[in-house]
Amino acid sequence: MSKEISLVTGGNGHLGNNLVRLLLSENQKVRTTVRNSQNQEPFKGLNCEVVQADLTDRASLKKAFQGVTNLYAVAANFSMWAKNPKTEIYDNNMQGTQNVFDMAKECGVKKIVYVSSVACLDFNILPGNVDNGYNKDRRNWYYNSKNDSDKLALELGKKYGIKTILILPSAMIGSKAYKLSYINNLVLQILNGEIPVDTNVTLNWIDVKDVAFGAYSAMKKGRNLERYILSNEQHTTLQESVKIASDLYPELKLKMPKKVPKFLLYSVAGLMEFSSKVSGKEPQLQRHYLDMFYGLKQDYDISKSRQELDFNPKSSKKALEDALKYLKNIGKIKKV
Repeated sequence: MSKEISLVTGGNGHLGNNLVRLLLSENQKVRTTVRNSQNQEPFKGLNCEVVQADLTDRASLKKAFQGVTNLYAVAANFSMWAKNPKTEIYDNNMQGTQNVFDMAKECGVKKIVYVSSVACLDFNILPGNVDNGYNKDRRNWYYNSKNDSDKLALELGKKYGIKTILILPSAMIGSKAYKLSYINNLVLQILNGEIPVDTNVTLNWIDVKDVAFGAYSAMKKGRNLERYILSNEQHTTLQESVKIASDLYPELKLKMPKKVPKFLLYSVAGLMEFSSKVSGKEPQLQRHYLDMFYGLKQDYDISKSRQELDFNPKSSKKALEDALKYLKNIGKIKKV
């Protein structure tokens, strides 16, 4: 086993846990952070060190980063809605990024693979490419946080002289998952026949294990201060996704979601947003989300990742089929 310590922040999360397992299979010495140290279920049978740390708590990060050579910065607030999104989503993700790099510098970390997102790509130029610039749409605080923390990670990596490589995953799905991620929950809704309406918003499904491999390969082969898209090349529509589920499980008799005019979707979204102010629960549809993604074909250019990281993901269809099988077999898992 290598004497170098590889640390994964957020090891109980979907990508984090898959990455921990991959690193262990590659004979790496692995440490991982969780906010609640009592949560040991995701690490049963795994020979890794689990420590308590919070991205907003610099002292806890300093303890966790001691002796670490390679850092996988995975943990972040992945929320599309909050009562106070500027504080709860944007500020937390920006401060978390600052703290991670500050403590990495102080503790002598040599390399960082920072998990960004395709959310920060310029959607006006598709297929998406890292050379096309950043997302100029500022209507969603989660997307703002990924946009600006991506830039901040590059700035701090350069400033502190830490080799920094960014990976930009799309919609990660599949096993193993110890809590129901935002995207896996959408797959579960498809499986449960809870997609009655086609919002004309497309998905770019990617198996989480392919993203974990991409992160590991980025640590080994990625070039300093470079960004790599980890996705599939072509999008999948909601209707196509439901069709894949229906073909896989015909006994469920899933109905194809109906196409609805945008103006009607917009009206429904407005009512849901109003209701959420009373209930405090996330609306299933938001107007600015329709503004950003209605009719957008989320296709990405992954040639750079293929050439430099040997990234060769399973197809979107196979990724979705595997995720559907996993969620159907596993039964209920915790919501985030």
